[in-house]
Amino acid sequence: MYEHKRQKIAPRKVFYFRILSNISIVISVISVLLLIGSLGYYYFSPGAEMIDAFHNASMILSGMGPTLKTELTFSGKIFSSLYAIFSGVLFITSIGYILAPGIHRFFHKMHFEE
Repeated sequence: MYEHKRQKIAPRKVFYFRILSNISIVISVISVLLLIGSLGYYYFSPGAEMIDAFHNASMILSGMGPTLKTELTFSGKIFSSLYAIFSGVLFITSIGYILAPGIHRFFHKMHFEE
């Protein structure tokens, strides 16, 4: 995907395309996980409306924490715990994935000068 350190550095147009491509992939993954989280909270919290489930899934996915005021079932607590852990890992991974082209370009310039 990226050029080797002995190859010429990619033009800015390619660099910007890589960043936009990575951002679009991260947005797609986050959208799917937001849908999964919304459906999970809606299913596992009796009496909750879909907007409340969406809000809770958004807050967990962004790292802010849960806000759901209704009780979760036992299965809902398991789902909520796993969703929170996975969301934290996804957040860190997605930031790294978005920054990867810039970090690669920085290190490529350092090695290219040798």
